Amino acid sequence: MCVDEHGIAPVRLRWLAVSVFLLIAGLQTVSADDALVEHGRYIFTAAGCAACHTQDQALAGGRPLDTPFGTFYPPNISPDTEQGIGGWSEADLARALAEGVNPQGEHYYPAFPYTSYTRMTQADVRALYAYLMSQQPVARASRPHDLPWILSSRKLLGLWKAGRFTPGRYQYDPGRSPEWNRGAYLAQALGHCGECHTPRGLLGGARGNRYLAGTRSGPEGREVPNITRDMKTGIGYWSPAEQRAFLASGRLPDGSYTGPLMAEVLGSSSMSLTVADRQALAAYLDSLPPIHHDIHYRFDPFEDQQLRE
Repeated sequence: MCVDEHGIAPVRLRWLAVSVFLLIAGLQTVSADDALVEHGRYIFTAAGCAACHTQDQALAGGRPLDTPFGTFYPPNISPDTEQGIGGWSEADLARALAEGVNPQGEHYYPAFPYTSYTRMTQADVRALYAYLMSQQPVARASRPHDLPWILSSRKLLGLWKAGRFTPGRYQYDPGRSPEWNRGAYLAQALGHCGECHTPRGLLGGARGNRYLAGTRSGPEGREVPNITRDMKTGIGYWSPAEQRAFLASGRLPDGSYTGPLMAEVLGSSSMSLTVADRQALAAYLDSLPPIHHDIHYRFDPFEDQQLRE
């Protein structure tokens, strides 16, 4: 056998080089996969997924969501292939988030906030998919929703979506700063703030002219405050520092703390955001126009909330 001056056969040298190359490439792939999953964990947190899809087992669904239209039970989104989404492709998840339909083409009720998630970037959807598929599968069947018979057919949802839902990714505003755009993306897409803080009409469509102006008929029948900059009915008297402190801890300007429902939302999402993301979210909210909307004034189920003149 021919050897070189160091006593190592050239063939063995070539195999050694190939082995080292494959090892390095493998380590880089593992590192890239880990980074993608970690990014997905952050998206999962920012989107508040755990708050709805976890009751006593992570991602297994089943936590009741009481609304004026009935009680919804978020489904199992663990990677179980039978009861969860383990059989879904990344494209299936992307379509559910962007269009509000399942892999079979059936419409989702807007209790699943795809009306906001549709704005998510492709990169964030890919990362979220990687994170979900890395979690522990749970073999628990999703609980059916408890709805009036007239709302029990998903076919009607197509008509509802036709007039109240416009799919599409977040559009970057070049006239605004990167911080503002990041805050807008967090509020409009991942954080889906408008789903709870914007009043809805008789058929459940969000009232765009009262964006974030609060409602008396929020999740679980709770009042959800006006978070626009109106001085009397919103948070116009809050300083930017007080807004950031609230997002980080739930502490209100008067020294008290927010109620249990919002505390849970903050604890499962915005408290875990980076300092830069919380600052961006506060900057975006601070830029919105004030809307005078007193949710304590009068409640009309057909008109939802009334504006005080």
